[in-house]
Amino acid sequence: MRADKLLANAGFGTRKEVKKLLKQGVVMADGKKVTQGSEQIYPETQHIEVKGEPFFYREYIYLMMNKPAGLISATEDDFHETVLDVLEWDDVVRRPFPVGRLDKDTEGMLLITNDGKFSHALTSPKKGVPKTYEAVLDQPAAREDVEAFSRGIVLEDGYETKPAELLVPESSPDRVNVTIREGKFHQVKRMFESVGKKVTYLKRIQMGSLPLDGTLAPGEYRDMEDREIHLLLEEAYQRTKNGTVSSD
Repeated sequence: MRADKLLANAGFGTRKEVKKLLKQGVVMADGKKVTQGSEQIYPETQHIEVKGEPFFYREYIYLMMNKPAGLISATEDDFHETVLDVLEWDDVVRRPFPVGRLDKDTEGMLLITNDGKFSHALTSPKKGVPKTYEAVLDQPAAREDVEAFSRGIVLEDGYETKPAELLVPESSPDRVNVTIREGKFHQVKRMFESVGKKVTYLKRIQMGSLPLDGTLAPGEYRDMEDREIHLLLEEAYQRTKNGTVSSD
């Protein structure tokens, strides 16, 4: 692949910016400087360095993060730290973005990628990928809440949510799990507010049938395994194929 195309695809900037980078003599292939954009680089077989750091080319990246409270689910923000601010440099240059969003004070499973098709498959309302959260409430949930969630909750603005699953453990009815299949603004919190309860802690623990990696501490992330990526895509495809999701 041409050096300028490889670097541009990897997120090092526009072709013009990459050209300046090459002229600086900071791109190396097997120990030799690469200074011309037209030079051919073979990322599969050559050892490549950019500014002294090893460079491994991947067209797409797929990351699973255990998002801590306090980070914004965005690519940039003028006032707050974003989830991209905690990524390593060689991940940031790939220009990734969050798949969907979690509120600033919400923790848990957040996927990050630079693959637009993957993101769309998991966030499109037509796919209805279920997302499961652990919520701590200011008071115990009741059977009436379970029934209300199963019918769909009318929010304060008049929007009626799709049916959701609310699981209430007998041992701790104020610590519940809720599964939704859409992603309205502050949806879980607003659903509980509609039944007279306040969420004091919220954590996403699963997307589809894929759970958050329990070994990830808050703020840590890892590359997703191929099987995890294929699992989520296959589940999204099957929901559409089987017609289990409404098209509204």
